[in-house]
Amino acid sequence: VQLQASGGGLVQAGGSLRLSCAASGSTFNPYHMGWFRQAPGKEREFVSTTSGGSKYYADSVKGRFTISRDNAKNTVYLQMNSLKPEDSAVYYCAARQNRIITGLVKRAGSYDYWGQGTLVTVSS
Repeated sequence: VQLQASGGGLVQAGGSLRLSCAASGSTFNPYHMGWFRQAPGKEREFVSTTSGGSKYYADSVKGRFTISRDNAKNTVYLQMNSLKPEDSAVYYCAARQNRIITGLVKRAGSYDYWGQGTLVTVSS
């Protein structure tokens, strides 16, 4: 099983980026797929996840980021609008095959599979 993330780059504040994460593996159909990010010197933090038909967001990105998933392609997307310099980080996609309780979906330790990370830099 592999997660391949793409779509990062350099953008000015107020701009937009769209991240993609494709999961490979013929029998891999994770219930949870989402995104975390890690800025230099900081811990990895939750950004957003899609779990079945539900979507969850960190308070810091609500109203600006939108997560979506194409089940046929086993791909999750993160549309990021109105980007701010504080959104700059390496963004990691994550997946978990089996369902867990809602209270655990924002914990990095709940996810079994991780992508390689894609760098997002927002200039002021």
